[in-house]
Amino acid sequence: MPAPQSVVVTGSRIRSGDVAAERSFYAPPVVVATDPGREKYDGKEVSPVKLTQAEPVSTFSVDVDTGAYANARRFLTQGMMPPQDAVRTEEMINYFRYDYAKPKDRSQPFTVTTDVAKSPWNPGTYLMRIGLRGYDIESAERPPANLVFLMDVSGSMNSADKLPLVKTALSGLAGELSPKDTVAIVVYAGAAGMVLEPTSDTAKIRRALDSLEAGGSTAGGAGIELAYRIAEDNFIKGGVNRVILATDGDFNVGVSDTKALIELIEKKRDSGITLTTLGFGQGNYNEAMMEQIANHGNGNYAYIDTALEAKKVLGDEMSSTLFTIAKDVKIQVEFNPAVIAQYRLVGYENRALREEDFDNDLVDAGDIGAGHQVTAIYEVVPVGGKGWIAPRRYEDAPARAAAARMAEAANVKLRFKLPDGATSRLIEQAVPASAITSAAAPTGDFAFAAAVAAFGQVLRGDEMMMGYDFDDIAKLANEQDDFWRQEFLQLNALAESMKGG
Repeated sequence: MPAPQSVVVTGSRIRSGDVAAERSFYAPPVVVATDPGREKYDGKEVSPVKLTQAEPVSTFSVDVDTGAYANARRFLTQGMMPPQDAVRTEEMINYFRYDYAKPKDRSQPFTVTTDVAKSPWNPGTYLMRIGLRGYDIESAERPPANLVFLMDVSGSMNSADKLPLVKTALSGLAGELSPKDTVAIVVYAGAAGMVLEPTSDTAKIRRALDSLEAGGSTAGGAGIELAYRIAEDNFIKGGVNRVILATDGDFNVGVSDTKALIELIEKKRDSGITLTTLGFGQGNYNEAMMEQIANHGNGNYAYIDTALEAKKVLGDEMSSTLFTIAKDVKIQVEFNPAVIAQYRLVGYENRALREEDFDNDLVDAGDIGAGHQVTAIYEVVPVGGKGWIAPRRYEDAPARAAAARMAEAANVKLRFKLPDGATSRLIEQAVPASAITSAAAPTGDFAFAAAVAAFGQVLRGDEMMMGYDFDDIAKLANEQDDFWRQEFLQLNALAESMKGG
């Protein structure tokens, strides 16, 4: 298909002329803080404390989204504390990489690491960390990708931190692709239309992106249907087939029935086409919708607030974002009531599963991409320790089966399917009780993970933090050499300066 010179799409404006000579680059705007009251979030209550005797099993789906961290950063850099409903602690923890061992081979697509440390914020409790690390793939090994960029070009995207940044983000992704990959571009506003047919020509992709301007109302549903149709027409068996939606989440025209939209996304997911959502902008941002549909589409959700974040998500982390090595990954932890009296999971409130869901291969769960990491942290109280819940009057002693396994504090189970598999595989790993008795204060990598976990909990007003605050977090995180970790320390300092404001 020739490079677009004059493309007409109802509801959007496309510049005519030599678009190649008018390359546009994103420059950070002068940001004026806006009222977040019109933004939509779907916050969940903080996970409750569980009595091991009553509920020894904790089950959840892995989460590789990072949007909550970038969105919180946006608020803090504008001089505002993020709304508590916008904070998901697990997404903050998983924004960073940790020093987990790599898999030795692909027979098991990821390693499982467990470690224990004393809780920095609650004397008498301990943090148990579970880390997954997927295997890496070289660029020459990765499967071909069939990508459809679905771009919101409605009037609400006419802002420096929206469509121009979308162009920068997707142009960067185009530069990471190989000749065996194809990209198509679909836009939607008052109506949906295809701007670029599938191509592997990077220059052509970038010219098409440069040609777009914002204008019109939003019809997200129609755009999604068209994007999926193009992805189906160009389906690569054994490859990556994904729709990448870039929008401020302002689904105000078109398919307004969220249930119908989710059903469409799930149907396409089951046929092998996944969905990634990229959120942009502020003011009318619908984060609740963005995260929800990405979860149902077996993709990931990211919020992009800067050109650096665009490079991180769609450049440095492209393999882990696009190339799935394990799907429907579930974690189930069974605590031994003879060793652990109480526990709580830090974050993952919207990823909770029923105990019976763990062995049910029909229940959807999160995916892990090449080189990706997943981190979960539990806070636990050993038997005899002072927990959050007072002893019960009629509480029984631990069962004989528990007492017979006093050497185990917990048993970690993981289920996953290979990308082309329908039957799950099981991994089990016990956490020794000695890890509790020998635990010391967290140091190094674990200390930083704990600091990020504390940051998320304090931001969302977690009452379990026992007065732990941003200055404590700074001490726990310690000095860092990594750019993103240094930025975290700066954000924490910003939060400290606004405390009580």
